[in-house]
Amino acid sequence: MDRAAEQRRSGCRQPPVIEEPKLGETLASACPSAETLSLLAGRRSTVAKLLGPPGPSQAELALIFRVGARVPDHRRLTPWRFVVIRGKAKHDFRLLLEDCHRRRSPRSSRKELAESFEKSTGALRAPIIVCVVSTVRDDSEPARKTPAWEQRLSAGAVCQNLLLAASASGYAAQWITEWYAYEPRVLRALGLSEAERVAGFVCIGTASQEPLERRRPRADDLVTFWEPDRCHA
Repeated sequence: MDRAAEQRRSGCRQPPVIEEPKLGETLASACPSAETLSLLAGRRSTVAKLLGPPGPSQAELALIFRVGARVPDHRRLTPWRFVVIRGKAKHDFRLLLEDCHRRRSPRSSRKELAESFEKSTGALRAPIIVCVVSTVRDDSEPARKTPAWEQRLSAGAVCQNLLLAASASGYAAQWITEWYAYEPRVLRALGLSEAERVAGFVCIGTASQEPLERRRPRADDLVTFWEPDRCHA
């Protein structure tokens, strides 16, 4: 076990001290970094059912949120927020999901219910579950100039940033939705309004086994370079 892993398991690991830019400070327009490119090139989710303790400390989690929130946000609307599920709250969340799951499948046997529930709720094994809530703003002049679709995309960018921040902090993570991201009773219990949606549950913890690389699309197959059709110019 490497030193970082030992520190995580002992609970004594401290996050690096990273200064946040001051308001109005001039920032670099580009930050060449082979280390960052390597992180992005090798980014791989770890399925939630393989996530266990330890999870991020309070200080580490604060840094993950700080980094996660630095995403494109047209007109600075902050159209997202976080609901953290951890500790005893995870037990209560599990009871809620069990009851909702049972009501969704009233004709299923006890065995069928148990099997399907465990299959769909691997997130409950992770020490930290972050519900990223998409909160579309449409009650102000700036918001009316920012389409709802752009605001939802910003919430998706937050989910991706959380994955990257967790990885850079030494933890494994997965971004999921599952049926309970769309279950009205669950959304009400999490405090979402009727206008809000779950962009995803980001599960964070320590992997019980390292993930294997999976098949990836070839970038060349996805890219075209537009040229104007001179016949219609």
